[in-house]
Amino acid sequence: MRVAVAGCCHGELDKIYETLALAERRGPGPVDLLLCCGDFQAVRNEADLRCMAVPPKYRHMQTFYRYYSGEKKAPVLTVFIGGNHEASNHLQELPYGGWVAPNIYYLGLAGVVKYRGVRIGGISGIFKSHDYRKGHFEYPPYNPSTIRSIYHVRNIEVYKLKQAEEKGQTAKATKFLALDKCLPHRDFLQVLEIEHDPSAPDYLEYDIEWLTILKATDNLINVTGSLWNMPENNGLHTKWDYSATEEAMKEVLEKLNHDLRVPCNFSVTAACYDPNKPQTQMQLVHRINPQTTEFCAQLGITDINVSLQKAKGEHHLCGEYEEQDDVESNDSGGDRSEYNTDTSALSSINPDEIMLDEEEEDDDNIVSAHSDSNTPSIEPSSNQGSDFSASFSDIRILPGSMIVSSDDTSGSPTDREGKLDEAVELENEKDLTEMPLKRRSDEHEPEQRKKIKRRNQAIYAAMDDDDDDA
Repeated sequence: MRVAVAGCCHGELDKIYETLALAERRGPGPVDLLLCCGDFQAVRNEADLRCMAVPPKYRHMQTFYRYYSGEKKAPVLTVFIGGNHEASNHLQELPYGGWVAPNIYYLGLAGVVKYRGVRIGGISGIFKSHDYRKGHFEYPPYNPSTIRSIYHVRNIEVYKLKQAEEKGQTAKATKFLALDKCLPHRDFLQVLEIEHDPSAPDYLEYDIEWLTILKATDNLINVTGSLWNMPENNGLHTKWDYSATEEAMKEVLEKLNHDLRVPCNFSVTAACYDPNKPQTQMQLVHRINPQTTEFCAQLGITDINVSLQKAKGEHHLCGEYEEQDDVESNDSGGDRSEYNTDTSALSSINPDEIMLDEEEEDDDNIVSAHSDSNTPSIEPSSNQGSDFSASFSDIRILPGSMIVSSDDTSGSPTDREGKLDEAVELENEKDLTEMPLKRRSDEHEPEQRKKIKRRNQAIYAAMDDDDDDA
């Protein structure tokens, strides 16, 4: 089975599929599956653009909306995870995964599916320690804080994936290069040969072990911003092992009538972008997606978005929602501030820690693929894959949509990113000099940072010298 792996898509589906067609003409055959490793940007309309955690000048509609509207259809089955530059309100509709367009499947906050006997698992977002132990409390419309925290990985997703580890077996992960953005003359696509089960169906299937884990951990769902830990064998929890048993998997399989096929039940849930009729003031709505409703009803689990709406309506949450409403009520519906609203710098400082800016579009996203226990281990054809990747990177005859003018290159977001990152870095350095070295592990961030005057800094430095001499 030939699997293509793409780096940050940034909504450039036309370019990716055209480049994939070029690769197929130059390679040994058609590609069966495309995996996209974050920053997919499933932007349907102008409201979705406002839910991307990027400055307004970097918000571009790109071409996903054509696949969402049905104007175009993905020529190859596409599976993706979310990154830190996403239309978060769209992906939030599908916490357990689902179709964002025909033939384009989102794995959800975390998910495992199967295709031709190959298990494909992934987790969306990036890691930030200050949000890791919180629940999924964010909902649209987002404020300057939640527009970032919405894509931060939570411990419950990691916990669920850990339950899916294959005990007593050696599972091998497919390896591929760190891939670039979808730009001309960049290595943003790699094609691998992966062993698969020839007798397995050629459509997307649910993974029975993963479904069983979702059902078992349903009572762990948290929709508040409170910090909490996952159950573990420390004497404090009556249950800590949520791995799937044979009996539990059999029960889930019976619930699904022994049919694990992922239904092709995509439906349009929001107005699609019309280049002839732009709607800059389109309202942001917290939607319930019928795909998620159907999935939760069939499996007997909770729709996180339903819990969020219920909790908000009953005013049972601890401040986050009221704060969101206050901020949004003062917002005119236009673009938000371009300043970095990341609060991770308020964490305790470790001088040896490498500080990462959330605007960096690196490989913080995680995606993996490994074989099912009934299929051979996945070992990519290293010679063929590496040779193809090396030769493809040297191609200078690009699809028409990949050809850029000198104006595009000189003023492109790529060229501006360096300056943007420098500005953010300087701003972060300024913040670090004004912040306390430690703070209490309260659930809420301090409203103001205390500044240490220059003369006091000298006193503290002198005290440190005295301690060293002692």
